[in-house]
Amino acid sequence: MDKIILNGKIATMASKDMSWAEAIAIKDRKIAKVGTNEEILALKKDDTEIIDLEGKTVLPGFNDSHMHLLSYGYSCRAVNLNGTESIDDIVGRIKDFIEDKNIKKGKWIVGRGWNDDYFKDEKTFPTRYDLDKASTEHPIAIIRACGHIQIANSKALELAGITKDTSQIEGGKFDLDEKGEPIGIFRENAVELLTSKIPEPTVEDIKEMLLEGIKDANACGITSIQTDDFEAIPGKNYENIIKAYRELEKEGKLSLRIYEQCLLPSIERLKGFLDRGYRTGLGNEYFKIGPLKLLGDGSLGARTAALTKPYADCPETCGIPVFTQEEIDELVEVAHNNGMQIAVHCIGDKAMYMAFEAIEKALAKNPKKDHRNGIVHCQITDEYLLSKFKELNMIAYIQPIFIDYDWKIVESRIGSELLKTSYNWKTLLHSGVHIACGSDAPVESFDVLNGIYEAVTRKDLKGNPEGGWMPEQKLTVEEAVWGFTKAGSYTSFEEDIKGSIEEGKVADIVVLSRNIFEIPEDEIKDIEVEMTIFDGEIVYER
Repeated sequence: MDKIILNGKIATMASKDMSWAEAIAIKDRKIAKVGTNEEILALKKDDTEIIDLEGKTVLPGFNDSHMHLLSYGYSCRAVNLNGTESIDDIVGRIKDFIEDKNIKKGKWIVGRGWNDDYFKDEKTFPTRYDLDKASTEHPIAIIRACGHIQIANSKALELAGITKDTSQIEGGKFDLDEKGEPIGIFRENAVELLTSKIPEPTVEDIKEMLLEGIKDANACGITSIQTDDFEAIPGKNYENIIKAYRELEKEGKLSLRIYEQCLLPSIERLKGFLDRGYRTGLGNEYFKIGPLKLLGDGSLGARTAALTKPYADCPETCGIPVFTQEEIDELVEVAHNNGMQIAVHCIGDKAMYMAFEAIEKALAKNPKKDHRNGIVHCQITDEYLLSKFKELNMIAYIQPIFIDYDWKIVESRIGSELLKTSYNWKTLLHSGVHIACGSDAPVESFDVLNGIYEAVTRKDLKGNPEGGWMPEQKLTVEEAVWGFTKAGSYTSFEEDIKGSIEEGKVADIVVLSRNIFEIPEDEIKDIEVEMTIFDGEIVYER
């Protein structure tokens, strides 16, 4: 044996009934045997490495079923606007960033993380004129925490050639003042008008950004992710992104298993991808092509999530559907007929109705039993939509960490009646729907233990609201851990090789400082990741 792990409280996650073991033997990057200390020690050789866990809890390596790894790495190089409490705070951070980094005039400044709902005074979006206070000599573009709103200063508008005569773009909009002049606010597809002008990173730049994200993910116990990267950076060159991943694998630096959720929002882009021979499942256990990813709408925070009825707190809008029904029908049908799994970002109920209709049409024309298509986020649902998940055998990709912010705004956005059937994770799970948990990082943190805590308590990280938000929808600890381990492997057709601690599966393991199944649920967020093992090797140790 290469390595033996002893004296652990090992939750194998081999079944939902919860089976336990004391020790694991690892050989050639795989789990060779699971059992008692005595059984596993009998396999020891002279050169076997022994790890004594002294009673610590062991789980399969965590699987984040939906995040944006490259976007996370890219944002690490940008102005960090998380936690800003006013527009003046944003301006100050940008000024400090330019000064600290000594950035030359004319170079682009990109920032991410601001959220107007957290502003102390007026909760409004910044404009070009606000960002001009930071600099008029640097083009500036800052992205809201949700990723669906971008603000540009006057220099950025100038370089992008955007004036009052610029045409609006389908599936998005940029805001105008009373004179018809753009004020620097871009929503949904209109964001592309800006990002297309920002210099494109090289393959080496991409690799460095990915490595930064991989290191931080490993520190959270994550060994597998499903990541949407293809439009995360200027240039949107998916060939370079795929090349970067494959080079990292060859160099032995890829300590995450990647299932790429392929964002290809136009029929031309999708057909070009298919013409190059890409299909769901192409690749190996380190990097693999996953589903076609589509953005059906925007975000609830920005009021761009597409609803069937006007927003309760902003009746002049129902949000922004990114596609017409005909457009999403064509994308889904072409992908389905060419061997692609489907995953559609839908936050609003209108977007979900459209996605279900497109998928149902594709399945009617070309039935496929084990399609494993899914809805990413699936937040605002009614009774019909909840039942449709089971009827169409759809996966629900949920992000429990969203409760940290969303519980404060949902009722004001959609009203009390629709709220009753929204964020209904327990309802979906009990109806037999496959639920896989993720983070949507960098929109939120990919700290899995925070995500499990919020799934189980339905509270934010400050412990609010008392008793939990919609507490009838709480998951058990076992259900939440399953959602971050075995369930994620199911969504990528890989439940036979990972997601549980069983003989023959990859040796991806996380060691926790406390027993997550025995401590008070409010203390789950305080658990530390002690060690992360990927492919039988320690890639993080506290």
